[in-house]
Amino acid sequence: MQITRQADYALRAMLYLAKIDPGTRSATSQIADIQQIPPSFLAKIISQLSIAGLIHTSRGARGGVSLARPAEEISVLEVIESIDGPIALNECTHSTGACPFGEECPLRPLWCGAQSELVEKLRSTNFGQLTKSTLPA
Repeated sequence: MQITRQADYALRAMLYLAKIDPGTRSATSQIADIQQIPPSFLAKIISQLSIAGLIHTSRGARGGVSLARPAEEISVLEVIESIDGPIALNECTHSTGACPFGEECPLRPLWCGAQSELVEKLRSTNFGQLTKSTLPA
């Protein structure tokens, strides 16, 4: 499994915002420059993150982008799913009808278990931890 480039850029942008002082706004051009994200691509990502309620945006001379909640309350999973949708290691993890073997497939429990572990790891990792490099084991 590989997350999309768009989700990777969203994570980088969110990490940047988590590292600046709470309540501080940053210009999208500054985020794009520092995080090496194409500005036009970042504009689309910012829109999706805003719709998901993860960031606040404001226009004008004192405008910019800021986190909508404290960094400790925003999980990596939320950001990925706001961009890519639900994580699926294989089609069968969401629909047994996707596989001709259905519930009888010996691989399905492996995929479902691995997906559950991955989702839980991403859910339990927040941007506050990432800024302090205190990732849970």
